[in-house]
Amino acid sequence: MDKNQILKEFSSDPDKYYNVKLFQEQGFVRKSCSKCGRFFWTLDSNRTLCPDDGTDTYSFIGEPPTTKRFDYTQAWKQVEEFFVKNNHTSVSRYPVVCRWRDDLYFTIASIVDFQRIMGSKVVFEFPANPLVVPQTCLRFKDLENVGVTGRHFSSFCMIGQHSVPNNQGYWKDECVDLDYRLLTDQFGIKKEEVVFVEDVWAGGGSFGPSLEYFVRGLELGNAVFTEFQGELGQHTTLDQRVIDMGAGLERFAWITMGTPTAYDCCFGPINEKLFNKIGIDSDSEILRKYFTEIAKEIDNYDDLNQVRRLAIKNAGITDSQLTKMITPMEGMYLIADHLRTLIFAITDGALPSNVGGGYNLRMMLRRINATVSKLNLKLDIDDLIDTHIDYLKDTYPELDEKREDVKQILKIESARYEESKVHMKKKAEKIREKGTPTVDELITFYESDGITPEYLKEVDAIAEVPSSFYSKLSDLHQSEKKKAITELPLEKLPETETLFYKD
Repeated sequence: MDKNQILKEFSSDPDKYYNVKLFQEQGFVRKSCSKCGRFFWTLDSNRTLCPDDGTDTYSFIGEPPTTKRFDYTQAWKQVEEFFVKNNHTSVSRYPVVCRWRDDLYFTIASIVDFQRIMGSKVVFEFPANPLVVPQTCLRFKDLENVGVTGRHFSSFCMIGQHSVPNNQGYWKDECVDLDYRLLTDQFGIKKEEVVFVEDVWAGGGSFGPSLEYFVRGLELGNAVFTEFQGELGQHTTLDQRVIDMGAGLERFAWITMGTPTAYDCCFGPINEKLFNKIGIDSDSEILRKYFTEIAKEIDNYDDLNQVRRLAIKNAGITDSQLTKMITPMEGMYLIADHLRTLIFAITDGALPSNVGGGYNLRMMLRRINATVSKLNLKLDIDDLIDTHIDYLKDTYPELDEKREDVKQILKIESARYEESKVHMKKKAEKIREKGTPTVDELITFYESDGITPEYLKEVDAIAEVPSSFYSKLSDLHQSEKKKAITELPLEKLPETETLFYKD
């Protein structure tokens, strides 16, 4: 199904697919971006560029548009309070280990919580209507971006706002109105700051229009109106239409705090503990400039290393600042992010391993170990685990129950990594002698010997970690979960005797 074709079709009839009641009541005007051609809705009749191409991209850094400041856990309380006040049921997150889907190892979106595969169809089972959920999601395709871009995470909280339009739920008009009031009333963002961009979503044989909403170039959420099935032109309306609004809690915290990165306001006290180890002020003007430049360039280039070089140049970062500030800072963010993801995954029953979804978890722990080694850090991982859990347990109390299990499992895994270092060192020397390996060769080194590219960079076997390494590795290990099928040689067995007749 061609997403661009669907978008073209829907955008040709905006009154049918996008023009909700709020736009008419508030005076939003529909504009076409003079640079990329995308359609968007704004209260600024003079605006000519969509949020992706606008001049205000990430201008909230250092100057947040909200009247109040909320960190990660506080931001969720604000979101939950708003939706509960507006007749939504707040439900607890589902496990990040997606046991109810045969095609997914991990939960990748809040709507997955309620999807049930029935043959070739996807049906929905909602425990309440409407509802809101703080769903932790795991995604591994952008691991190389984590810690570097200021906004990429290996796990994040998707605020899921879901509704079925029956006598209890609602459809487009109320959904967009709620999201708009969440921004303007609950978070105090001026209405002129909010821009809606027309888009579509397609997957699992279903599709529908969607409205992404932005503030100062930062996408905060995407309201999807899933209502069709089949191929465009031959499609029919679903028996069960669904509101699927997903918003990033990390981004809600970030927009209110205006910190140089989203990491600064989403990891709680763990940042201070890590920064004290390296003596860095995370609120410095240098970091603001650097991460603002990263944000501006990240979508323009496929090569993250090129983006990083441009940001260093444009922000005027010296070699000394790069070595003493930027590189250690990226390492701190990586450690905090990956450790949080491992805590959620292990709490929900996953284990680092060389098979299935456990592959990604082992890879992340080895990235933590390699970063600790590269920066020559003396970290108490148990203390960092405690810090993460203590910060998150009010929102996710189940983390507290598995605290000691998480510590024990990570301790065992880290010991295995240390034991393998002698072999890794010998292998790295051979790699250095042969010259720069390809991405495929790096994947082989990791799969056969457990050697991460970060380790190879640390020992000068390679100059840079290729930008495509983790996305390619993730693709290789995202194949559908297979159920073990054992065929027994029944033809060689004797006939079954009905012994109860002989008793």
